[in-house]
Amino acid sequence: MPEGDTVFRAARTIGDALVGHEVTRFDIRVPGSATADLRGERVHSSIARGKHLLLRVGEHTLHSHLKMEGRWHVYRPGQRWRAPAFQARAIVGTAPADAVGFELAMVEVLPTADEDRLVGHLGPDLLGPDWDLAEASRRVAADTRAAHVALLDQRNVAGLGNVYANELLFVRGILPTTPANEIDATAVLETGYRMIQANRDRSARTFTGIDRPGQRMWVYRREGKPCRRCGTLIETDEIGALPTSERLIFWCPRCQS
Repeated sequence: MPEGDTVFRAARTIGDALVGHEVTRFDIRVPGSATADLRGERVHSSIARGKHLLLRVGEHTLHSHLKMEGRWHVYRPGQRWRAPAFQARAIVGTAPADAVGFELAMVEVLPTADEDRLVGHLGPDLLGPDWDLAEASRRVAADTRAAHVALLDQRNVAGLGNVYANELLFVRGILPTTPANEIDATAVLETGYRMIQANRDRSARTFTGIDRPGQRMWVYRREGKPCRRCGTLIETDEIGALPTSERLIFWCPRCQS
């Protein structure tokens, strides 16, 4: 599932392939930006901002958000794509490489000077150069909603998704429904920072410290299975700020009581 670490790796991979090169192909296959043409412009940078990817080309930015299914691939020119062409939403080609975004939930080309319109609302970024633990802790500690909901709110802290929220709350021994203003936000975010930094360069993230299939998670997607610490069966439910934004939560009734 794409979260902050996934987007970070995608931005880095695209940057390594395209930055410094002139765009020879620019094909955006979504309404609103389909007529944008940045051929002839040079790629300046590729950065992640929370779950948003910003590819800066000339004086413009190609913004994308992966949501649940999106992904970026990098290919050599002429190399066969690993996903069907009808899923492609954005193609940026240069002489040495092509970057192709498949099933992207959000795609927009806008002036780089206007980026704040899309990412200015985000809280401190766990993987950003300007990570601010004190400010992120202040925002989470002021949130009266369930801790799980508060951690997923990108206005509080950018980069955490559902997998991280579930695993992080288990490690800290916090029930997902506990109000965020009742938890030690600083301690939780310090742990979250260590987790996402440790997973930043891994293709398969692990939270248990064991990097083997089926053993990487404490609670996520382990409903009905014994807790790795105490043996109690893991439970599951749904929670969200709105009915349309509910996410699955997983917890150990004993370790997170």
